[in-house]
Amino acid sequence: MKKITIFIVSILLLLSTQMNAQKSKKGKTSIDTVEAFDAYVQKAIKDWEIPGLAIVVVKNNRVVLKNTYGTIELGTSNQVNSETLFACASTTKAMTAAALGILVDQGKVKWDDPVIKYLPGFRLFDPYVTTQLRVRDLFLHNSGVGNTDFLWTFNSLTGDETVEKMQLAPPSYSFRAGFIYQNIFYHIAGKVIEKVSGIPWAEFVTKNIFKPLGMNRTKAQLAWVTDNNISKPHSKVEGKIQVIERDTVDTDGAAGSVYSTIDEISIWLKCMLDSSKYEGGRLVRPATWVELLKPQTFVTESEFYPTQQITKPNFTTYALGWFQQDYKGKKLNFHTGSLSGEIAIHGQMPSEKTGVYIFANLDHAEARHALMLKAFDHFTLGGDTDWSKEFLDLYSGIKKKSEELTKQQEAKRILNTKPSMDLTGYVGTYSDPLYGTVTISIQNNLLQLSNIKAGTATLTHWNYDSFLLNWDKKWRGKGAVNFHINVEGKVDNLKLDGVVLNKQ
Repeated sequence: MKKITIFIVSILLLLSTQMNAQKSKKGKTSIDTVEAFDAYVQKAIKDWEIPGLAIVVVKNNRVVLKNTYGTIELGTSNQVNSETLFACASTTKAMTAAALGILVDQGKVKWDDPVIKYLPGFRLFDPYVTTQLRVRDLFLHNSGVGNTDFLWTFNSLTGDETVEKMQLAPPSYSFRAGFIYQNIFYHIAGKVIEKVSGIPWAEFVTKNIFKPLGMNRTKAQLAWVTDNNISKPHSKVEGKIQVIERDTVDTDGAAGSVYSTIDEISIWLKCMLDSSKYEGGRLVRPATWVELLKPQTFVTESEFYPTQQITKPNFTTYALGWFQQDYKGKKLNFHTGSLSGEIAIHGQMPSEKTGVYIFANLDHAEARHALMLKAFDHFTLGGDTDWSKEFLDLYSGIKKKSEELTKQQEAKRILNTKPSMDLTGYVGTYSDPLYGTVTISIQNNLLQLSNIKAGTATLTHWNYDSFLLNWDKKWRGKGAVNFHINVEGKVDNLKLDGVVLNKQ
């Protein structure tokens, strides 16, 4: 009997040891796991030709991986480190939503208050939408107003001038009946924050988010960056990766002007993953955190990411500053950030207590999606899909289709046509109250287009009164300009990117 008792106790002790070991494993990530993922990241960087990248993975409120790779600038020895500043770009939007949430908790504003309650002079093209637009709507890209990024990519406007221009933008679809990504509405949300708090948006997020979290190196505006440890933007131009001119969106900052480091963005990542808690407090109340991440509107297939072709989500929604989809039966909250030559992605899976943040310095380097999903697989969900290869094939295919379409359009061109008039007939200033102004001149016997923000482009004859547009800043790509000749045989307007600009 004594032997049986000893045997049973031994079995129980063994089981207890195994259970404790499993619990210990569950809370920790092995060195092998980290090294394997690090190797995967390095291969992805090589395959996608990314000059520099930084990544952090958080699980169970612990940083399980944080690494930096490559250089700040291609061709130099300036290595990316944990204090290198990168553009958060549109991942800033979640910060703006959290900032509004702080004011909601203070009782100074409500999500469903009319925007004109705080901005009485605010106007949209449709008077009904002007009166009915709620503060919440500013975060959801479903106002009916289409993309108006040209207000900051094609114009040099102050923040207030940008808001004023919105009344000239006609609706693209019915109010709350669709989804088109809208950066300017986040800028307007920043204006609401300024009105309610009494200080500009940039100062508010610094005071109420960055300082409490100890994110002292993080800057709400590019203009506030004062040192050289900042990643330079890169783009592939004519098959070669090179440094390009940096964008700034400081005038519309609440949509995407924050710069941070992988060290400090990991603090924000942990905070939002843990219901906005941080050492010493929390940013918003639990109910407000839930509201920030609650699905608010559906995202149409055409407005979601091409990755859906492979991940095949059952739902695609948008919360307050977050895209959402299901992934392996779990809800994934995420958002990308994109400026010319600079990218980011922030992914969170609260049910698995796992989050990922990635910075990189190559234009639209979609390895970001691959590494985000691979991190969730590797550290939490399991799976051996090579997302980097899958997405590299996907985006290569998209590029190939675009090139084939260009060739098809070229084949339809009627050869040996001539412009309707001498080049001097096209010279002049063309403008639209909403879109902006371009000037057509003659340089070296070719037409040249100039714009105050986009720069200059050469126009080469293509067909009749249509010209191919090649930006001098080649990373801006190519386009087409079509001149319209009136019954008097004179040019009265041109069409650029689908927008008609009238000759002055």
